[in-house]
Amino acid sequence: MGGKLYVVGTPIGNLGDFSPRAVKTLSECDFIAAEDTRVTVKILNHFGIKKAMVSYHEHNRVGSGERIIDRITAGETCALVTDAGMPAVSDPGEDLVRLCHERGVKVEAVPGPCAFTSALAISGMPSGRFTFEGFLSMNKPSRREHLLSLKDEKRTMIFYEAPHKLPATLADMYSVFGDRRISIVREITKIYEEVINTTLGYAAENFANGEIKGEIVLIIGGAPEDEKEDFTLSDAAAMAAELMKSENMSPSDASKAAAKKTGFKKGDIYKMIIGEEH
Repeated sequence: MGGKLYVVGTPIGNLGDFSPRAVKTLSECDFIAAEDTRVTVKILNHFGIKKAMVSYHEHNRVGSGERIIDRITAGETCALVTDAGMPAVSDPGEDLVRLCHERGVKVEAVPGPCAFTSALAISGMPSGRFTFEGFLSMNKPSRREHLLSLKDEKRTMIFYEAPHKLPATLADMYSVFGDRRISIVREITKIYEEVINTTLGYAAENFANGEIKGEIVLIIGGAPEDEKEDFTLSDAAAMAAELMKSENMSPSDASKAAAKKTGFKKGDIYKMIIGEEH
């Protein structure tokens, strides 16, 4: 019988956030697949865990992934960890998880900290609907193309960013999105945790000198809702009548089209234009 892959969330700054279940999982699994074994060994040492590790990261994921799968299908259990946060979210672990599903290997979650959800929770920004966009490209044309594709996105947008790239990113965001609300959340769970709520215009002008340091999450307000024109039922009926004349629509089709545009009920518009015809 085959083994199992545990996807284990690790602290994003504060070791106190490592759950008892995560400690138990790392203690009892056969081996650990780590993004950087030098980072993971600090967690193991802190909790007194001695466990064999293999390296699994962006640059070796193909070969290392196959070797990990072979060990799991032979019956071993593996705990997948990243340097910080949940593996397989904006992370090469995504490929290993997919490979497990393709090979019929069971994957189990051992949830832990996640930077972007934590940042959103303490930002005060709208959180009912949001889109996580990860890291922007270091290539300026690609970065701008990514931002332009989001210009009309109405949901709250979340990005990860490195401090040395922040000034250029803020300038590009201000250029594309205009002066929207932004929450800059940095150093989550660490000593200097901070939430800066401001506007893109202010941030682009005042944080261009690279003074903001640490791990950064950017949360941007979505595009404002389109302002609907104020129509009366008479306006809707006039629109339907015009469609009947210019587009040779039937009263029913014209009423349906006018209803979609104005928000009035199709039946009410239909009754009005039929009444006007008689």
